Amino acid sequence: MIRQAVPADRKQMAELVYVIFCDMELPLVSRYTKNELLEFVVEAMEDETYRYSETRAIVKEVAGKIAGVAFGYPAADEQAIDNAWKTIAQKHHIAEPSALFTDPETLPNEWYLDSICVAADYRGQGIGKELLASVETTAQQSCYEYIGLCCDQKNPKAKKLYERFGYRVVTIQQLSGHTYDHMQKKLSLS
Repeated sequence: MIRQAVPADRKQMAELVYVIFCDMELPLVSRYTKNELLEFVVEAMEDETYRYSETRAIVKEVAGKIAGVAFGYPAADEQAIDNAWKTIAQKHHIAEPSALFTDPETLPNEWYLDSICVAADYRGQGIGKELLASVETTAQQSCYEYIGLCCDQKNPKAKKLYERFGYRVVTIQQLSGHTYDHMQKKLSLS
């Protein structure tokens, strides 16, 4: 079932956030153990404004397990989404980087799909497509005309999925040392 995430999902969602961190090759992955990073992320999730809090997450649950997650938010929220991480970094003396992400990701007036991740055991079952469709519904219900996302240029499989859903490249961005296609889709508002 696809549903809004709840606080009880935090640990399982953090496992998927860790996959995202590894895929993005964030420096924290080599500086801290997986367990340390999971603890930091779960702690930051307690702040509902955090990029990866359950208030910004839609999950796919299969047999009581989180098989996939999608995180998103309105572009106007981007300035505040990582304040929780800064608090965690200070509390745990994480010197570098004290901010996970420093590059702006969103474009004005779009609802932004920050991250989507399907657990390894559940890939190839259409869960990513289900999550993407649900995220689009959320953006439409929030009265956004456009939904945007950044797709790593080294991930052509994901780009093809997004193109099949109607996303088109509108600009190129550098994020955390990687080159991304910023893709958007115009949503029908009814």
